Amino acid sequence: MENIKKCSFFGHREIEITEEIYTTTAAEILRSVDLGCRVFYFGGFGDFDKLCYDIVSQIKKETPELHIERIFCVPQERDLRKNTRLFRREDYEDVIYLEPSFDGWYKSIYFRNCAMIDESDVVIIYAEERENSGAYKAYKYAKNKKDKRVVNLF
Repeated sequence: MENIKKCSFFGHREIEITEEIYTTTAAEILRSVDLGCRVFYFGGFGDFDKLCYDIVSQIKKETPELHIERIFCVPQERDLRKNTRLFRREDYEDVIYLEPSFDGWYKSIYFRNCAMIDESDVVIIYAEERENSGAYKAYKYAKNKKDKRVVNLF
């Protein structure tokens, strides 16, 4: 059985989506597909996540034979059991909870991000160096993982 690779995305909540950012992001996502990624993890917060979701969805539509899956990763297990404003279930092939250790809502997002990175072969990030940024914290965590392809498009 083929080893299916996974890719996750992290970026600032608010960014201006320019043609350059779109083109660079699309090229990196296509590179991840070429590397064997078929499962794409989303956390659903912000402009960069939406951009990545839209690009992956377009690739999925244009190449159904690749069997691409879009997976929403909830930050807390209870989010699996309730309707939430975070995502629409029908927009994803699956909604999962990756088992991190955490306390508190904000930290649950950080540890969910770490769990997504741990499960991924490729991590695509758009993060400026800002210590109070969740995207940048994800980047710092990911770049210390030697077995990952980590790309910061900022």
